[in-house]
Amino acid sequence: MFTIREAGLYKNERYITTPQSASISTTTGDYLNFCANNYLGLADNEQIVDAARRGLDEYGYGTASVRFICGTQTIHRDLERKIAEFVGKEDSILFPSCFDANGGIFEVLLSKDDAVVSDELNHASIIDGVRLCKAKRFRYKNSDMADLRAQLEAAHEAGARSILIATDGVFSMDGYFAKLPEICDLAEEFGAMVLVDDSHATGIVGEHGAGTHSMLGVEDRVDILTGTLGKALGGASGGYVAGPQEVIDLLKQRARPYLFSNAVAPSLVAGSLAALDIVRDGDDRRERLQHNAKLFRELMEEAGFELLPGSHAIIAVMFPGDDGARLAGEIAEKMLDNGVYVTAFSYPVVPLGQARIRVQLSAAHSDDDVRACVDAFTKSRDQVA
Repeated sequence: MFTIREAGLYKNERYITTPQSASISTTTGDYLNFCANNYLGLADNEQIVDAARRGLDEYGYGTASVRFICGTQTIHRDLERKIAEFVGKEDSILFPSCFDANGGIFEVLLSKDDAVVSDELNHASIIDGVRLCKAKRFRYKNSDMADLRAQLEAAHEAGARSILIATDGVFSMDGYFAKLPEICDLAEEFGAMVLVDDSHATGIVGEHGAGTHSMLGVEDRVDILTGTLGKALGGASGGYVAGPQEVIDLLKQRARPYLFSNAVAPSLVAGSLAALDIVRDGDDRRERLQHNAKLFRELMEEAGFELLPGSHAIIAVMFPGDDGARLAGEIAEKMLDNGVYVTAFSYPVVPLGQARIRVQLSAAHSDDDVRACVDAFTKSRDQVA
């Protein structure tokens, strides 16, 4: 524990006393919240809460069982079918979280005769899932298509029977979209499959929010999608894999997090069914989210802050250099004093010398909220300088 503190990596939890929203209360004060994954503002949506309550009344508190014994209720299959339809795949399978989904899929699909080629900035769940499988492992530099080609050639030369390319759809520390068209081109050239973890995109980009594969026009070229119910799709918990029927059927027989974890709670399933209906018809929410992200970028750049480029609702406010980690941390703390909740990140969570405060916009934020956040950044910077 001392070593973690010394390294500046100790994570303090603040205790929230209200539902998750654009504005929250904690045991230490009231804040505008700019660090949640609540992209569409659905975490406290009354329709979803009511649907979850009905699910609790109709199906009980929990299943007290894994799926294959006696834990599959009709609403579980309803949600799996609805997710598959929403993202445009044949079927889907629910997991307790997307971490579990990514943790369970590689071991099932890949043997020692196969290879997985993974982006270096993929989420920890993909990294851990890859470690659990016996396949040959190759890693390419973030979004570097020349290096991806080199790693695919290396996998081919190593005699890999089949190759799976794994990437995040959106890289959560940067807000960058993966280069899916180029990745799919290389996959087709080398006869590889493509898996995309779309946790930070499902619901907020693409046709009716289907995700990055929809936004970038590669719906039929991405083989497997993983995702979460814990961000734009209501903000609760639960994850999924969506893809070909034969893949889903195999996961139901062999994916260990699925086989040995309780089924997702009925209230969460019922709430997620309602959330998907709202998200499908939620163009107004997606437009509001994009408006907020654009406004924040414009105001922050006018105020002289350095931002990573992009269009996603994840916006990295950069504090580069040797003193960047201290500066980012102190500004984030000062922003709490100024009524805004954000979080700073530094090495080794992000590359050395690239400290940042990650801001996450929500459709629930008003223009006044966004302006107040920028004002807090400016005031905090002046107080720390």
